[in-house]
Amino acid sequence: MSEFPIEVPLKNRKMRYNSLIVGSEVKDWVALLKPRVISLVVFTSIAGIICAPGSIHPALAFISILCVCLASGGAGAINMWYDRDIDRIMLRTSTRPLPADRIRPLDALIYGVCICILSVMLIFLATNGLTAFILAFSIFFYTTIYTVWLKRTTTQNIVIGGAAGAFPPIIGWTSVTGHISLFPIILFLIIFLWTPPHFWSLSLYACKDYGRAGIPMLPVVKGEKFTRWNIFVYVFILAMVSLLPVYFGYTSYLYAIVVIVLNVGFLYRAICILTEEQTVKGISLNQNKAARNSFHYSLIYLFVLFLTLMIDHKI
Repeated sequence: MSEFPIEVPLKNRKMRYNSLIVGSEVKDWVALLKPRVISLVVFTSIAGIICAPGSIHPALAFISILCVCLASGGAGAINMWYDRDIDRIMLRTSTRPLPADRIRPLDALIYGVCICILSVMLIFLATNGLTAFILAFSIFFYTTIYTVWLKRTTTQNIVIGGAAGAFPPIIGWTSVTGHISLFPIILFLIIFLWTPPHFWSLSLYACKDYGRAGIPMLPVVKGEKFTRWNIFVYVFILAMVSLLPVYFGYTSYLYAIVVIVLNVGFLYRAICILTEEQTVKGISLNQNKAARNSFHYSLIYLFVLFLTLMIDHKI
């Protein structure tokens, strides 16, 4: 049996569409929200709330986190609506609800827009205008600047578009304080610099998929060697920026020790990517095993870093 999904003939796809559209399962509507992405942005927004000076009522903190969750999910649904054509082409996304014809495109769009509007209105009522503005701007940035403009036009799509996923710590911070300071900006920069090596590692072993869909990811346009060096450079810069909370006295040596260990691990995996490239001379003998390892490690990296920030703040 093939490991790839079998393309549904057009004449049968319509029948499949009509038979499933009304009875779309709850899991399809949940899948539209990109729950894996939600878990990450919610976690970093919680870090912003916990690390912020002052206090916020637990109920308001919960509403703030819920709104970040809703905004991320709504933006994800809009992203899936716009990208349904290329999702149908790419093997790893062809089974999503829209390309698989389990949900109507217009329904998905209305669903995403309504959730986004609800999240902004609710966070405005629960916290303050600045937090609502940043949340609304992050939605706009992801759905319009990244999804509509950058993703299909430039190799810097992930670099610039990564800012969309870096706003949650600032949102969490401002929901407590009502203003922005240097610390949440540093947290923003950490996620911003983490995003390119995270997604470029993915694009190295999904290069054919992106090329098939015509998305100008860095390895598709500039090649694997150029991408591997860019991953190393960004990881190195990230390692420096991740130590800024220690330099400015926002954290103790607990955070310093943990983040140094994390950076050594990330740099090691970036070097492994370079070594693999030099060994195989551009030919992925193990389907970019080093890139896969780097991608999975990057998730652990960000989770442990922000978890340590919260623990460090509490003790």
